[in-house]
Amino acid sequence: MYLMNFKKTLILFSFFLCSISVWSQTFSISGSVKDTKNEPVAFANILVLLSQDSIAVTGASSDENGKFIIDNIEIGNYILKTSFIGFKDDFKTINIDSNINDVVILLEESIEALNEVQLVFQKPTLRREADRLIFKVENTALSQGNLAEVLRSTPGVLVLDDAIFVKNSTPTVYINDRRVYLSSTELIELLQGTTAANIKSVELITNPPAKYDADSGVVLNIVMSKNLITGYNGSVFSNYTQGVFPKYNAGTSHYFKGEKVNLFVNYGYNNEKENRENIEKVFYPNEDWRTNIDRNIWKETHNLGLNFDYNLSEKSSLGISANAQFLPYFKYITKSETNIDSNTSMFDRFISNNLSRDTRHNVGVDLDYNYNINDKSKLSFNSHYTNYDYLRKQNVNSTYFTDGVIIVDQTAFNTNENQGTNIFTSQLNYGLTINDKATFNTGVKFSNVDTESGILQNDIIDGEEMENTDNTNMFDYSEDVYAAFIDYNYKGEKLSLSGGLRAEQTTISGLSSNNMDSNQDYLEFFPTANIGYKISENVDVFVNYKRSIERPNYSFLNPFVYYLNDNTIVTGNPGLKPKFINNFIIGATINNKFNFYAYLKDYKNNFFQIPLQDNENNLVTYSTINLESTREIGFDFDTYLNITDNWFLSFATSIYNYDDKGIISGSVVKRDKWANYSELTSNLSLLKDKSLTASFSVTYVGENVQGLQINSTSWYSYLIIAKSLFNKKATLSLSFNDLLNRQDYFVTTKFLDQNRTYFDDVDTRYIRLGFRYKFGNTKLSTNERSTEKEELNRLEKKQ
Repeated sequence: MYLMNFKKTLILFSFFLCSISVWSQTFSISGSVKDTKNEPVAFANILVLLSQDSIAVTGASSDENGKFIIDNIEIGNYILKTSFIGFKDDFKTINIDSNINDVVILLEESIEALNEVQLVFQKPTLRREADRLIFKVENTALSQGNLAEVLRSTPGVLVLDDAIFVKNSTPTVYINDRRVYLSSTELIELLQGTTAANIKSVELITNPPAKYDADSGVVLNIVMSKNLITGYNGSVFSNYTQGVFPKYNAGTSHYFKGEKVNLFVNYGYNNEKENRENIEKVFYPNEDWRTNIDRNIWKETHNLGLNFDYNLSEKSSLGISANAQFLPYFKYITKSETNIDSNTSMFDRFISNNLSRDTRHNVGVDLDYNYNINDKSKLSFNSHYTNYDYLRKQNVNSTYFTDGVIIVDQTAFNTNENQGTNIFTSQLNYGLTINDKATFNTGVKFSNVDTESGILQNDIIDGEEMENTDNTNMFDYSEDVYAAFIDYNYKGEKLSLSGGLRAEQTTISGLSSNNMDSNQDYLEFFPTANIGYKISENVDVFVNYKRSIERPNYSFLNPFVYYLNDNTIVTGNPGLKPKFINNFIIGATINNKFNFYAYLKDYKNNFFQIPLQDNENNLVTYSTINLESTREIGFDFDTYLNITDNWFLSFATSIYNYDDKGIISGSVVKRDKWANYSELTSNLSLLKDKSLTASFSVTYVGENVQGLQINSTSWYSYLIIAKSLFNKKATLSLSFNDLLNRQDYFVTTKFLDQNRTYFDDVDTRYIRLGFRYKFGNTKLSTNERSTEKEELNRLEKKQ
């Protein structure tokens, strides 16, 4: 199948390449930029503009010695515009019919500009459109940190140590409309190691158009800036974090932009030890069990990225992207002690030691081809391949006591688990600009996922290993999705509307050696619609609708069993169905600052990982199940205010009701609760040159219902202080997380014969010291991008 798909892709790609045009004869300009004292001016902008309409056609920047060269200029009349901070712009009229060498450009100092030679940060702005919220941060204090820190300050977005949330949902993250092709944990590591210096804005797309995959209920699109400057820049960074245990990471990135070639490479290394403590209480009919769990994780990860773009002609370009993550070292130790209050049990205490060692690699490659048919229409083609390989070796031993100290029993076993996944996707899009107000897009996509997993368990009895056939299994999973979409967008002076339809045919085959099969075949349609209307200069209203799907992670389907101890296990559910969401929103924006919303979400087959206790065998099993229905209604408000020139803040709040209904052991269970989610973010610029910045955010998540369970109130707090050094080339930062020490949470499961509480104390309180240094032409904006497919989002492992 892979060979057939590859041949189809190659034929289609070759067809596009046949349309590449041939370059006409071109010439070059070279010279130097100097000031009135005959000193070279480094990193000045030199743009080549058309004489008739001043449109920029190409450009370059001067090097450290003030030298520059601009190639591939066609015959014609042009204006050479040269600019640099602290100098007046210089304009020269030139006629190109041959190579021009030794051009000397003299820049005159601007007295007015010299008074403001320091970098002046702009204020972040917030703008609401019919289907999205646009948070502009280019050249603001927020752009001095990393991408994870920018998302922390984005209204409505909650960034935890290993996940990103928009209230109750997990968004799909894009960079320049390209999905970040990593799992949630890997994504956080990528964002923390990526500078925000080139970021333009963050788009919180609450109602994504049909061109996005049907699983994209909410999209976070990080828009990176672009320019015409050529040259090189690079950076190195390092962070030291002190929580319960120390952590550190370091990395480097390099970017070269030429007339035809863009090349970006980056490398990051993480070394960390994580701490997590839990207290679980299970109230069985005749016994009360209290378990203290202490978990430690040691891991080293290597992240590599490569983006290569080549302009084949004025109309076409070719791009190759690769992202790789390697986990050569991972050690996971879980120690638990359970005390039992019972008059009938043969033991009153037992301890368990669980040691797991993992290795993992995740390598993805993208091929992109873009062809501009004319000024109004273009074709784009993408093909992607990912190879994911995972291996876990686990050893578990337990000792049982009576009277607290007398050993009455001992058990031990080991498991070997592996998972190999291959993902192939191919997509073709066509875009048409109908006029200055309307656009049309259509496209098709194919994706294939093949996963092969295996587990072998050996029980250790009297020092001898014996295969446990009950937990020795194989699981093969295959998924094909054929998709097609159409999108239309219109934006007038008062009325804006967009609509689209996406169709997806899904075929799933899952086969395990114990006959726990998972076969599904369905065709689903996913409409989307947005209508916005400007009632007056200060009032805008909008209405949205979208239907989307969320497919379960592969580990949720995998029937293998992972043991925390003899009486607590995590297992998958091969019969799990995807969930479908219908989302309705109505809202208004006043004075472009104050946004009001009301929404309704209906979930079908909503799924959650719920711990269910077996009261006969004193066993707790974590397994993902489908609920019959979930309904969420809410009323939201958000705003972004400039208090002073140096101080701006955002505030968002949501009052919502979450109503779950499920069938547990043949009985109907319902849980609903009103809750509140609020966040306040404050950003401050200090010193005359605004080189010292501070950002503080606090988020309140009130007691709420999730998956028939009650989650306690939590507070999330974060502070970062950053200082620019060495003429803005370096940044020193100090950040503090969980200042209020209220980020831990408490979960209660109580319905039917289920009675359990769970306290989770995660290593979220830390202090982080970071340093980043940029060199080369720091004005360059990279072609950095990461690609994520919906298929890879679901590569999550049980822990």
